[in-house]
Amino acid sequence: MSAHKTERLLNLVICLLSTRQFLAKEQIRTAVPQYAECPSDEAFDRMFERDKEELRDMGIPLETGGNDAWFDDEVGYRVDRAAYALPEVSFTPDELAVLGLASRVWQQASLAAPASRAVLKLKAAGVEPDLGSLVGIEPRVRTSEPAFEPVYAAVRDRRPIRFPYRTPGQAGVTERHLEPWGIVSRHGRWYVVGHDLMRGATRVFRLSRVAGPVRAVGRPGDVQVPVGIDLRAQVASLVPPRANAEARVCARPGSGLRLRRRATATRSGAGTGGWDEMTVPYGDLEVLAEEIAGFGADVTAIAPRELRDAVIRRLRGVLESAAGADVGPDVVEVAP
Repeated sequence: MSAHKTERLLNLVICLLSTRQFLAKEQIRTAVPQYAECPSDEAFDRMFERDKEELRDMGIPLETGGNDAWFDDEVGYRVDRAAYALPEVSFTPDELAVLGLASRVWQQASLAAPASRAVLKLKAAGVEPDLGSLVGIEPRVRTSEPAFEPVYAAVRDRRPIRFPYRTPGQAGVTERHLEPWGIVSRHGRWYVVGHDLMRGATRVFRLSRVAGPVRAVGRPGDVQVPVGIDLRAQVASLVPPRANAEARVCARPGSGLRLRRRATATRSGAGTGGWDEMTVPYGDLEVLAEEIAGFGADVTAIAPRELRDAVIRRLRGVLESAAGADVGPDVVEVAP
C-alpha cells in the first residue's frame, strides 16, 4: 500500500472515530484532505467505495445509519467504537518495559497535521468532535537526527539514497550510495543497514554521522531486502573505537555528570561566566557531539572546531524539527 493511500485511510478512520454521530458522504469528503483532490463526484464515489471495503477487509467495524430516529435522512457512516476498542489487556513486567521504550520512540507524526485539519473541518460543519476517541491512534516518532525522516521514508518506499557521510578517524566527508534495508536503534543511537552500491557490500551507517541532505534516487520498489537478513546483528557487530583524542568542554556547575566522570582534567570556574572547563577523551567525534547536544544549554563544546560544528548541526536539526522550518545560522549559540 502506498504512503498516500495509507495516509488517506488513516485520516478516514480518524474522521469516523472523531464523532459519535453518523457522517454523511459530503461531510467526510470535506473533512478528509485527500478526497478534496478528486476531480469529480464520480471519482470521489469510486474512491470512497473502495476505501470502505478496505477498512472492512482490515477488520475495522464500519457501520451505516442515520442520526434521526423518526425520519429517513441521508445514510451516514461511523466506526462502531465498542467493536473497534481492544478488550482489557495485561502485560508482564518485561512487556511493559518494552512498551515504555516504544512510547519514548514514537513521538512525532507526519499525519498529525492533516488529521487535525480534518477534525477542525468537522467542527466547522457543526459536527461536535469527540477527541477522546482518538487517543492511541496516532503513531509518532521523535529523533534529534535530521537524517532520520528521509532515511525512514527511503526504507519504507524501498528507494536507494545518496548522502554525505563522516567516517570516524577520517578527515572530510564522502558521498555514499546505499540501498537501505532497515533502521535499527541501538544504545540510544540510530543506524541504517543496507547494501553499499559503491563498495558492493553490506554496510551500517550511523545517522548522526550523516553530514548533509539525504537524497532519494531511483524508483520506489527498486530496493530488494535480502530474505533472512538480521539487521540487529549487523549493527551489533560494530566495535566502538577507543578514545584517541581529547576535547575541551564547558559545563554549568553541577551539570554534565557523565562527562565529568570521564574527564581527565577539570578546572572549576575557568570558563566564561564561571562555568567549569573539562578535558574529555573521545574516540568518535560524532558520538561525543551527540552526547553534548543532549545536555542542551548546560554543556558547550569549545574545541576542536569540528566538534563545535557537529553540536551546532544537531541543535539546529532539533530546532528545525520543532519549528517545522529552516533555522538561520545565528539561532544556535554554543558558547556560554
